[in-house]
Formats: sequence, structure tokens, C-alpha cells
Amino acid sequence: MIWLRSSLVLLIFLTLITGLLYPLLITGISVTLFPDKAAGSLIEQDGKLIGSALIGQEFTGTGYFHGRPSMTAEHPYNAMSSGGSNLAPTNPDLLHEIQQRAITLRLFNFPKDESIPVDLATASGSGLDPHISPDAAEFQAERIAKARHLPVATVNKLIRDNTESPSLYYIGQPVVNVLKLNLALDHLKVADHTKTGGQ
Repeated sequence: MIWLRSSLVLLIFLTLITGLLYPLLITGISVTLFPDKAAGSLIEQDGKLIGSALIGQEFTGTGYFHGRPSMTAEHPYNAMSSGGSNLAPTNPDLLHEIQQRAITLRLFNFPKDESIPVDLATASGSGLDPHISPDAAEFQAERIAKARHLPVATVNKLIRDNTESPSLYYIGQPVVNVLKLNLALDHLKVADHTKTGGQ
């Protein structure tokens, strides 16, 4: 009987510590020190929530940068169903999908003889990756420049200005957040119209 009481006391004690106090402590520290990240790194424009810096979105228009392919269930970038295609690298179906994407990318972006950045042709393991490499963004620069009637140099400068480098140069690679880059692109176009209208 003593062992049963001791076990129940230990169960209640550990449940309170690990199931209540510890999560509350960590949540409190996160909200205090990193309020933006604790809230989901949400991005707003004109007071309207438009997305998160942590979860990719599907862009299909010719005047926008496109992210990595997403293989989440039901629809691309479905945060409720994170996951990849689960096809092995040697699976013929996966190879066929990559070949089809490569053809589409070449037709859509007319990049002359440039090689296609691997992150534009392959999906990430989570299906939610919000970033692409600077090379993948530059691969799309000419298409976007033509669609928005901008110099390619202006689009490439925008990519460089929005490239995020790792805190430690030997950990990770530089990346570009697609949603933030497209917002900067829209802002650039608005600013350009404002400048033109004022002349």
C-alpha cells in the first residue's frame, strides 16, 4: 500500500512539473524574450495578416518569385499535413516528377543555358520550407523583370538586399524568404509608381 501511495505522489508531482510548470515557464520566457517568434513570426501588411515567415506559400503568378515545390497532402504548403513525397531518390516516379518540373521551369523562366537550382525542382522534407537559395531567386529574375517592366539589375539587387546569411558563416547557407521577397517586390513597384506619378 505504501508503494502505491508513493507512486501516486510521484506521478502527480512529475505531472505538475513536466506537464504544467515547465511548459508555462518556457512559454513565459519565449513570449518575454522573443515575442515575434513565439507568436509564429506572423507577417502583416496594412493591418492584415498575410502569412508567416516560417511557412511557405504558393505563388503562381509570373510577376512573383516561386518557392520550392510542396508535396503536402490535399494542397501545397498545408501546415496541417507537413511531409514530403516519401519517394526514394531512385524511385522512377520521383525522377519523372523532377524532370517534368525542370521542363516547366525552363519554359516558364526562359533562363537560356543556366542550370536549374536543385531547390526549385525538388520538394523539402517538410513541404513547408519558406526559403529558397539566392541562385533559385536569380534564376527567376528575368521572368519577373519582364512581367513587372523592371530592369533585371533592379530585381537582382532586391534579391541581394533580402538575402539572409547564417549567424555563423560555417553553419548553413544564405537563403531568401519568398514571402518577404515578394512583399519587397510589391513595395518596390508601388514606390516606383509613386515616384513616377510625382514627376
